[in-house]
Amino acid sequence: MEKELLTRLEAAVTRLEVLSVARSSPPATPRGLRGAPSALDPSISAFDELVDNYLVRVSAAAAKIGGPVLDATMLVEEAFAVLKQLIFRINQCQKPDAAGITGCLKPLNDVIVKANSLTEGKRSEYFNHLKTAADSLSALAWINYLGKGCGMSMPVAHVEDTWQMAEFYCNKILVEYRNKDQAHVEWAKAIKELYLPGLRDYVKNFYPLGPVWVTNASSPSCSNTKSPATSTPAPPPAPAAPIFTSESAPSHPKVGMSAVFAEINSGKPVTAGLRKVSDDMKTKNRADRISVVATVEKGGHASTSATSKIPPKFELQMGRKWVVENQIGNKSLVIDECDSKQSVYIFGCKDSVLQVKGKVNNITVDKCTKMAVVFTDVVAAFEIVNCNRVEVQCQGSAPSVSLDNTSGCQLYLSSNSLSCCHSIYTAKSTEINVLVPGAGPDSDWVEHSLPEQYVHTYKNGEAIQFVGVALIFLHPLLSSMAKRLIPSFNRVLVEKIVPPSKTSAGILLPEKTTKLNSGKVVAVGPGSLDKNGNRIPVSVNEGETVLLPEYGGTEVKLGEKEYHLYRDEDILGTLRD
Repeated sequence: MEKELLTRLEAAVTRLEVLSVARSSPPATPRGLRGAPSALDPSISAFDELVDNYLVRVSAAAAKIGGPVLDATMLVEEAFAVLKQLIFRINQCQKPDAAGITGCLKPLNDVIVKANSLTEGKRSEYFNHLKTAADSLSALAWINYLGKGCGMSMPVAHVEDTWQMAEFYCNKILVEYRNKDQAHVEWAKAIKELYLPGLRDYVKNFYPLGPVWVTNASSPSCSNTKSPATSTPAPPPAPAAPIFTSESAPSHPKVGMSAVFAEINSGKPVTAGLRKVSDDMKTKNRADRISVVATVEKGGHASTSATSKIPPKFELQMGRKWVVENQIGNKSLVIDECDSKQSVYIFGCKDSVLQVKGKVNNITVDKCTKMAVVFTDVVAAFEIVNCNRVEVQCQGSAPSVSLDNTSGCQLYLSSNSLSCCHSIYTAKSTEINVLVPGAGPDSDWVEHSLPEQYVHTYKNGEAIQFVGVALIFLHPLLSSMAKRLIPSFNRVLVEKIVPPSKTSAGILLPEKTTKLNSGKVVAVGPGSLDKNGNRIPVSVNEGETVLLPEYGGTEVKLGEKEYHLYRDEDILGTLRD
């Protein structure tokens, strides 16, 4: 174990030395390129400061952890080194065509693919670290911004938006290791600062409108630049094995049934191509023959879903409903043009991330797996139905969040969303965790798990008291037992006083235009809880006569009498004797 750790530390030191040398000496200037060393280029010098101030801290924290975290961090270093080379080319070359830009960005794309490959296969204990590093590298794609209509956000917004995808897993690291190992906490905080504010401020200062290519006609093209010749040219690399053969046949061979009929019509004997079977090849003469027939392992049948794959959908229907369906592995879904009259419906998505910027009426997530949703505000509710392992982050406000038949949900509430009252309803759901920010600005997230089990106590053989639920459920009991009921939280059980409709002589009394209902308080709950967990007592007491609204309340029948259940805030006032 110590030998392996020492080997990884030596590799990390070697890596840092290479990066240090690369920063101290500018990249080789291609032939015919104008310009001087990187030290004279403000954008290159600022990029070196970005690496020194932020990336070095990430590497130092990764060296303490080692293992796959160090490997992923090395890929982050390699990606930033490739980005520096691209910035240098942009400052020296003309803008190439679409094919040339693709060729220039291929090294960066290869590093991102390598980082994503670390997250595939069997999930390791450092999965959150690997996902954070891999998803964060998408922020470097700001260099591919070509202007309006290219399908990308502005460079600064692109860096901020793509980091939010990686922030899901970065927050998990902070929650998991806040009381275990501070090296992991340092790594998570350092990689966040690398992008926000590090890379974001760099792009904002030098490339807020995207990369600026050289317009001088005498400058070479990026796709035509070559490294300067040396005294001893390096041998050419070995050619890669081609995926497709380049040999061209004089005519395409026939396939399928046409080939069969062509062979029959050729006039050759049908059995000419068959191989002769000798006696030793016959089954009855095989030496390894046994009495039991050996089972042959069959390959799995291709699923019908693979053959009839439903195409993904991401569109606004009738101007009122955003539909996001069958998105697989798409982590750059963004809805930024929406209003409070529109709704969002997410169905059948897997391993994807959706950002909803702005206020919408409601959001529904249905039959999704490993789906992450980041939204700002909803007017009505956020609903999760029939989902597995979903993550939701509320950056604004949501009056209610409901979960039905869901297994595994991480609900992140920001400090802004805590100012309004959240109601979370769960039904047939498990592993539901709510995370809220700590008290201080630098505090970690505080995790609260929603209960999955409840205790029902049969008290004194007369009433059933439900512990841990916000609503009271009553069965038909004797009316004499009404005073023994214990309403939950801030509920008040009231026996209404019905005014007489006739006089003692049987004369009907006229109804008033406005009814004034009153009732007698039979039982009160213990009171609700504030944000600090302190109990707020109910404002009325048992035996008092109170004024009630004309409508509202839950009707409860106990024996032959009827009672009503009100919230404390619905009581209009108290009548004095």
